[in-house]
Amino acid sequence: MDVKIEPTWKNQLSDEFNKEYFVKLTDFVRDEYKTKAVFPPAKLIFNAFEHTPFDKVKVVILGQDPYHNIGQAHGLSFSVNEGVRFPPSLINIFKEINSDLGVPVPQSGDLTRWADQGVLLLNATLTVQAHIAGSHQKKGWETFTDAAIKKLADNRENIVFMLWGAYAQKKAAFIDPDKHLILKAVHPSPLSAHGGFFGCKHFSQANNYLQSRGLESINW
Repeated sequence: MDVKIEPTWKNQLSDEFNKEYFVKLTDFVRDEYKTKAVFPPAKLIFNAFEHTPFDKVKVVILGQDPYHNIGQAHGLSFSVNEGVRFPPSLINIFKEINSDLGVPVPQSGDLTRWADQGVLLLNATLTVQAHIAGSHQKKGWETFTDAAIKKLADNRENIVFMLWGAYAQKKAAFIDPDKHLILKAVHPSPLSAHGGFFGCKHFSQANNYLQSRGLESINW
């Protein structure tokens, strides 16, 4: 199956594209886009891979589902299109960066600027039906995005994995802490952020780690 995805990722994930689960997933997603309102726009499903090639990844921030309201999702976890009001989790991420690094809260919630520096903003599920959170979970996307995380964990070194919330933290099971930095905290959503996301200092820790490995830090 020919999948339009960034070439370095295509090379890493080519085995997945012909597996039965992915063929079924593709059929499902194609049908959903034909018959329902689905986010992000189809051309942006693999946007995270497009902006952050396999060999350029420095940090992985794992989300769960794309935003499901109109105009928000554009294929990068936690990010929204330019001009869109910040969702609550993103507000809390910016608050923590401000507290941790003294960086002012930005005017834009479009995190493409992070992705282009090597921050893989990957959702576990890459599509969602409008206004129905979790509607495309357990259709095969999680198998695919797990494969992407495993490829990074196995074939690269010195990546910072920011695992926020119980779902993301399960991914630590296949990441070698001797090869990478694993940072865990509760999810930045308003329901949990006060339980340990605020004050986690993940952004300064990530930059210190990257610098200690001779890599350029991220301009958050």
